[in-house]
Amino acid sequence: MTDNITNWTKSDDARVEDAIRRGASRRDLLKMMLASGVALSAGGAVFGRAERAVAATPVSGGHMKAAGISSSNADTLDPAKASLGTDYARCCMVYNRLTFIDVTGIPQMELAEKLETKDAKTWTVTLRKGVTYHNGKTLTSADVVFALKRHLDPAVGSKVAKIAAQITEVKAIDPTTVEIVLKAPNADLPYILALHHFMIVQDGTTDFSKGIGTGPFVLETFEPGVRSIVKKNTNYWKPNLPHLDSFEYFAISDPSARVNALLAGDVQFCSAIDPRSAKLLDGQKGFALSRTNTGTYTNLNIRLDMNKPDFVTGMKYLVDREQIVNAALRGFGEVSNDQPISAVNAFHNPNLKPKAFDPDKAKHYFQKAGVLGQSIPVVASPAADSSVDMAMIIQAAGADIGLKLDIQRVPSDGYWDKYWLKAPIHFGNINPRPTPDIYFSLLYSSDAPWNESQYKSPKFDSMMLEARGLLDDAKRHEIYNEMQSMISEEAGTIIPATTMNADGISSKVKGLLPNPLGGMMGYAMAEYVWLEA
Repeated sequence: MTDNITNWTKSDDARVEDAIRRGASRRDLLKMMLASGVALSAGGAVFGRAERAVAATPVSGGHMKAAGISSSNADTLDPAKASLGTDYARCCMVYNRLTFIDVTGIPQMELAEKLETKDAKTWTVTLRKGVTYHNGKTLTSADVVFALKRHLDPAVGSKVAKIAAQITEVKAIDPTTVEIVLKAPNADLPYILALHHFMIVQDGTTDFSKGIGTGPFVLETFEPGVRSIVKKNTNYWKPNLPHLDSFEYFAISDPSARVNALLAGDVQFCSAIDPRSAKLLDGQKGFALSRTNTGTYTNLNIRLDMNKPDFVTGMKYLVDREQIVNAALRGFGEVSNDQPISAVNAFHNPNLKPKAFDPDKAKHYFQKAGVLGQSIPVVASPAADSSVDMAMIIQAAGADIGLKLDIQRVPSDGYWDKYWLKAPIHFGNINPRPTPDIYFSLLYSSDAPWNESQYKSPKFDSMMLEARGLLDDAKRHEIYNEMQSMISEEAGTIIPATTMNADGISSKVKGLLPNPLGGMMGYAMAEYVWLEA
């Protein structure tokens, strides 16, 4: 991956800085950069320079407390086994990755100084020199080989084993150089290596409870299901980071209780506030609500192997997307168009418009499918955020035209094992992924492990493989645009809206920016934020 910039000057940097001050969106900035000849891979660096120029001056010191949404005795510091935001946040405190996703959604170098390839199949990683672990050991290629190979070992139980399976060989060329060979070309490797699970751990590590990494903080206390406390890594390889002296992280599962802890001054940050609890912050001086659209969504899945095509089409016209945003999501969302690549992704297809709410057209397709008058079960659960409210809205619209939807509300406990992917009509809840290929291979290819509507298309599969191996971003964009259109028209997944992540913060917390990998700056907040004196 190179950072080639054509005819880009300091005055252009100033233009981007001015656009940021005026509130330009990430998409606006990327269009500006691409129009000036900046490659996608370089856009993040340009934006990063501008963002740093605009940002307030950081303050060093202080102890910050943050409350997440969930924790359990299964909490882990093993990146390969991380499964919740609490795990991701903790791993970001003590470890680093080879690459990371910045605010523009573009991968930048972290422990890797360079990541190069000529064919998208064989990649050469050049490591940064002088990086040390918390125990004083120097980072070497042996650590990278060990960390990546762990995902290929079934005994480890890596959460990204399927993604890592494309790696056929990882070997050390010398102490600071690693070669990664894939089964087939994949230009998304820089994105993949930025996933939280691919944190680099020390060669031979078997006890992860100590959290020994190269990251911004050193682990002081780790009590699974209770709390984690970290202190500043004074030998951190990134200049002037982190700003905080220490950081404490724990979970408060009840949304109202999280907000109340913020208002009481017990924490300076509380994550994932629901719309009802957000009202507690209204008019409260010294506090704010930070909203981020990272592309998370709750979708209605209609299995194509269990339902008629005309019924699926009718349902797409029956969904009132505006009402779902306003009523089910309480305004914490943006209307979407039945495909998973949201507007925050650099490869989003902006020309693909959502289907309009049209009950008459929906009724026409339901009549063709012969389903009017029948009772059709739809499974919803609090486990899929806002799905119960969405289901009630769709049910009411169906009743107006003679469609009987039987909303079966089931408990959160066991929902993902018993109903998701199994029930003929049910809801899903998908967290953001950094690239179209990850979405497509997990959710829409014929052999996708989470193929929610059992969508099968040989054409789609071949296009996915073609795009995966291309280093030409423009050509990949063209293919991904068509694939997004195919999903919107052909798949049985109805994605009415993307949901906004809302975090409650004290006005003393500064430096918090949106990130496409999720809330809390892609769970790496602790490294970058500071407390105003």
